[in-house]
Amino acid sequence: MLGRQLADIVTNDLRNSGLFTPLSPGQLRPITFPEVTAPGFDYWGSTGAQALVQGFIRANGDGNLTVGCYLYDVSSKAELTRTGFVVPPSDWRRAGHKCADMVYTRLTGEGAYFDSRVVYVSETGPKGRRIKRLAIMDQDGANHRFLTNGQSIVLTPRFAPNQQSIVYMSYLNNRPAIYVYDIGSGKQRLVVANANLTFAPRFSPDGRNILFSMAQGGNTDVYRVSSQGGTPQRLTNSPGIDTGGSYSPDGSKIVFESDRSGGQQIYVMNADGSNQQRISFGGGRYATPVWSPRGDLIAFTKLGGGFRIGIMSPSGGGEKLLTNDWQDEGPSWSPNGRVINFYRSGRGSGGKADLWSVDLTGVNERKIPTPLDGSDPAWGPLRP
Repeated sequence: MLGRQLADIVTNDLRNSGLFTPLSPGQLRPITFPEVTAPGFDYWGSTGAQALVQGFIRANGDGNLTVGCYLYDVSSKAELTRTGFVVPPSDWRRAGHKCADMVYTRLTGEGAYFDSRVVYVSETGPKGRRIKRLAIMDQDGANHRFLTNGQSIVLTPRFAPNQQSIVYMSYLNNRPAIYVYDIGSGKQRLVVANANLTFAPRFSPDGRNILFSMAQGGNTDVYRVSSQGGTPQRLTNSPGIDTGGSYSPDGSKIVFESDRSGGQQIYVMNADGSNQQRISFGGGRYATPVWSPRGDLIAFTKLGGGFRIGIMSPSGGGEKLLTNDWQDEGPSWSPNGRVINFYRSGRGSGGKADLWSVDLTGVNERKIPTPLDGSDPAWGPLRP
């Protein structure tokens, strides 16, 4: 039974990537344990399959599980790669994701991304009085749990690089402040408390600093503060609103949005705030820029005739819109930089928000299951 469930995880991960068309288990005959390492290639060839994934799951005497996973080329009748894990029963789903990652990386040449998690804002209640809680789940929606109780509004959660904590904005006691939540202990600590509005926090790639925006004296700028707290350092100082900072993967540059030119546009600067340059010139307005973990692209929300998710190069070239709905916003990259999570809001006062993903082709778009409405997803790194 558990073996079938594990196979379903591998099947769903590969199908959801949009790059594979797995055969339905109902179309296939069952296999015996010896066949896992010695497939009947003539049979599999008759099914039309090009690649074959087989495996096993076995209970050990110490209570752990051993999971084996094998990938074969059907036409050449050869093993391409294999992997195996010894996991506690609580991590059996992760073994399935790791198996799917092995298949995905071997057949596509791209980095893995299935064994990862998403943190987001879970929403319920009327649109004008939403209860907003931090929630965390596997990238496929499984293992869902709430992290906060909804007594105070939470916004813009983002993982730390080590995935042990989450930085976010909260209106605790009706005062906006930036907190770090420790996933293991459930404790939160205050990082930035200010009488002014502070928002849009995000860790640096090394986890040592947190970027955030702060409104002060009618002006909003991007600041940096140690992840342990302390005195913030201002990185921008133009008139208007500068916000939404996101580091490049190597930590040397920051992409942010600014309305200094008259409307929201995307700018890039060095990590110390120097050499600020506009990179978006495609017409309309741009918001929520975030750098790809591969460093090759920047995702953004395009405003004008609706909200759409788009991508461009760090120099501003090659702009491409990936979605075409009424209100899509808040992009967040998969660990391999090939898929983007975002949230989609419905029309009208009763419009609910849901989490979605889209790949870089813009063709493979799917809804991500959540128990309640969801917004502001942040995709974490690949789990160790």
